[in-house]
Amino acid sequence: MINTVLPQIKNGDSTNFFLMAGPCAIEGEEIALRIAEKILTITDRLNIPYIFKGSYRKANRSRVDSFTGIGDEKALRILEKVGKTFGVPTVTDIHESHEAALAAAYVDVLQIPAFLCRQTELLVAAAETGKVVNIKKGQFLNAASMKFAVDKVIDSGNTNVMLTDRGNTFGYQDLIVDFRGIPEMRGFGVPTIMDCTHSLQQPNQTSGVTGGKPELIETIAKAAIAVGADGLFIETHPNPAQAKSDGANMLHLDYLEDLMEKLVRVRQAIL
Repeated sequence: MINTVLPQIKNGDSTNFFLMAGPCAIEGEEIALRIAEKILTITDRLNIPYIFKGSYRKANRSRVDSFTGIGDEKALRILEKVGKTFGVPTVTDIHESHEAALAAAYVDVLQIPAFLCRQTELLVAAAETGKVVNIKKGQFLNAASMKFAVDKVIDSGNTNVMLTDRGNTFGYQDLIVDFRGIPEMRGFGVPTIMDCTHSLQQPNQTSGVTGGKPELIETIAKAAIAVGADGLFIETHPNPAQAKSDGANMLHLDYLEDLMEKLVRVRQAIL
């Protein structure tokens, strides 16, 4: 299914940006299908290519008692069902090299978390599945450094690679986005995405639960489209306050349609 979307992305189709969106973590089948159906209704109307996002397991939590998932195979089967039900590509994170083949059996895009973007074995394992590999830029790296991550995937025989910016560490408990990085990473010849929700996280809070500034999602998204981002990454949920992971920086699902309408107009204005 990704083959119906990626050529448009890779060929630099200027008619619209694409969207990677869904809940932070897979919480259950019913809510995953409900979120995907709502987003697809919006993206179909606005002619926005769509990839459903959901983490089958969260491995990088601050506290040992944080929610990590509902079970690997159960969550992966839900991702597979979303893809088959709605005919959309799906993406999930992997954290260790042995997870690459496991996740690749169920999803179309393997995502490398920002903290792990330098892990050679992980990048090579993802590349060797033949799936599209989306690498998140480390909060500790500049945009130019991501060329080496791209090269690791391509040198492993896989040219289906994308990059996602998610901001840079600013002090101990904040992130800041350097929008110069988007055109710089696009210069590597790969689709470049802006993560509009994780870039607004406030990590390492004293409670051990990450905070965020979701009220600025629209600002980050507009700026990203204005400087030429090929796609946007947005975590969304019908009730962020009740989400089991990263609710503090998620977009309420009810606000997505209005945001997408605005962003389509921004995209049209800069063509």
